[in-house]
Formats: sequence, C-alpha cells, structure tokens
Amino acid sequence: MRKFAGILILSSLFLMLGSMRPASAQEMGLSFSYFIPKDGYFSTPVSPFSLRGIGIDFGRYFAVQTGFSLYRMSGMNVKDMDGPESDKPIVGPNFTIMVPAELVLQFIGQQQEFRIKAGGFAFYGFANKINYGNLDKAIVAFEGWDVANASTDHKHGLGLGYFFGAEYVLFVTRQWGVSLEGNYFIGDAPFEMTGEYTGGTESGPLETRSFDWQDSKIDFTGLEISIGVIITP
Repeated sequence: MRKFAGILILSSLFLMLGSMRPASAQEMGLSFSYFIPKDGYFSTPVSPFSLRGIGIDFGRYFAVQTGFSLYRMSGMNVKDMDGPESDKPIVGPNFTIMVPAELVLQFIGQQQEFRIKAGGFAFYGFANKINYGNLDKAIVAFEGWDVANASTDHKHGLGLGYFFGAEYVLFVTRQWGVSLEGNYFIGDAPFEMTGEYTGGTESGPLETRSFDWQDSKIDFTGLEISIGVIITP
C-alpha cells in the first residue's frame, strides 16, 4: 500500500510538470533550504539547491504546486526499534530526495504575496550510514549494560507524510522577488535493521545478541526554512 501510494504521488507530480508550458504566467522559485529534524542534526540541501513552487493556478486564490529538494541529511532518528530508544540520530549522514505536492491558498498584491500551504510528500534516502556511537548508547541504556558494540544491515523504504506551512514574498522589481518560507513536515519511512550486538557489564561476561527490527522507521519530522528568489515571466 505504501509503495502504491508513493508511486501514485510521484506519477501525479511528473504529469503535472509535463503539462506545464513556458508561456504560463506561473512563478518559478529557486530556493536555498535548511532542515532541522526532530532528534536530528541541522541539514542543508545539495547544490544546485532545490526547485520548488512549480504549479498551476486555479483562479486568483488557489493553486497546486510541487518541486523537489535534495538534502544532505547530517543525521535523522530511527523510531520503533523494538526495544532501544534514542533522542539522538541513528542514521546519518545520507542523501534524501523529497518531493512535495501541496495545495495553496494565496493572497496576491502589487508587491507582496502571502501563501498558506498544506499537502503530502514522498521521500527516499540513499547512501545511508549508521551512527554507531548513538546506537550503541541506546542499546546500553536498553540492556542495562556498561558497554555495547553493534553491527547492522539496513534497508530504506519509500517514505510518505504530510506538511503545512506559509510563505511570504516581497517583489523588488516586477520580475524578481524574495521569498521567506517555513514548513513543518511529519512523516516516516520503513528502515528495517538486522544484525547483532555484543556487550555486557564490567563485572560479567560479554554477551552477543541478534536482532531483527522489521518495524523500525526513519523519522522525517522537522522544520524546513527556505530563502528563495521568485521569477515571473
């Protein structure tokens, strides 16, 4: 079901992009974004930044928009690990591509614009690395040990979620404007982890235990702040 929903969202976005014509009166946005994940590390986009705000207007006050952002995530947390819990990132760094689909309520003036946005998004992370320092600490707290050392294999699935936010645009000229935008994302992706860890207390022998955390998930929850340039035809 999750894969089907993700494919449906991505297909709709590509159809929307393919239907747009350069002669359209739509605005195009080039933005530089920062993502501050819950229980994670401050992350930045990969050059050439991100392309967002591509869409179609339905009358004066409503629009549908999409785009994409490629992030170099410094660290993201993993939840539902079937035992250990952590308030520190377990995964990272990695590369994450995020594609939103949003409904927009907009108020457009002569030199200023204000938009309220909400919608869904799909994301996928690759080149994932495990932060073993934080994972080992979570295992130590869970087992009541003094030391632990883990070894894992992992598999990142397609992530889905929803978000809401707002954007303010101030036009410096008739063709160029500056935008400030904030969005809060809530989503997750399957991140199955298997492997084993070895550890114990200072007074006892070391133990080795295997694990299969099939229900663990990447937690894509956090605040995105964007500063961009708006271009009109």
